[in-house]
Amino acid sequence: MDSYKPWGLDRNTFLMLLHLSQLAWIIIPGAGFVLPVIMWATTKDQVPEIDRHGKMIFNWMISLFIYSIVSTILIVLGVGLLGLIVLALINVAFILIGAIRANEGVFWRYPLSIRFFQ
Repeated sequence: MDSYKPWGLDRNTFLMLLHLSQLAWIIIPGAGFVLPVIMWATTKDQVPEIDRHGKMIFNWMISLFIYSIVSTILIVLGVGLLGLIVLALINVAFILIGAIRANEGVFWRYPLSIRFFQ
């Protein structure tokens, strides 16, 4: 198993790209949720580390979706635009930090993530 290269990449590079794949939502709305799922689903059975990172990323994506709904409700009430901007900046920062840490071989959990999957 040690020689397994997910998608032909070394593990740390793949994990970095798995984290960065969430940024696809900037280019194609919704793709930031689909691309990480495809990357995780096609490799998780080969490398437990990928499964662990994938579950953590899903926890963050679901948490972000919940936070976005709350922010949208607050915007409608007239008090949440700043919160939505802050949430977007936090999302990008956390994704970049997660990618950098994954490339260094470190598992870094998104701090504001709600744990749905262990």
